[in-house]
Amino acid sequence: MKVSFEGIGESVVTFYNSAVSAATAGVPVKMSGNGEVSACEDGNRFLGYALACDTDFAAVQTAGYIEIGYTGTAPAVGFVKLAANGTGGVKVSETGGEFLVVDVDTTGKILGLML
Repeated sequence: MKVSFEGIGESVVTFYNSAVSAATAGVPVKMSGNGEVSACEDGNRFLGYALACDTDFAAVQTAGYIEIGYTGTAPAVGFVKLAANGTGGVKVSETGGEFLVVDVDTTGKILGLML
């Protein structure tokens, strides 16, 4: 039997995409204006993960399970403070938001976490 976390509590919201620092699919995003998101910079606290983007809109997963690359020290499973790393992934950071990390692939440097 294989365990799967995909689809549990998943929520995807459409936001405006920033013209200044546009989000692209596959990166953590932050709020940048009224109903608008932008790509995160290094150390930013993120609200979700961009699934699809064009010049005007961004579909952002704000809840549920995602797999995302990480840099730096591998976090342990459990509740961990994470922030964006500025290159499309995340890193352990005391100033980040707290997320439930359910699996860590130290070879591929990928986390499975609940937003």
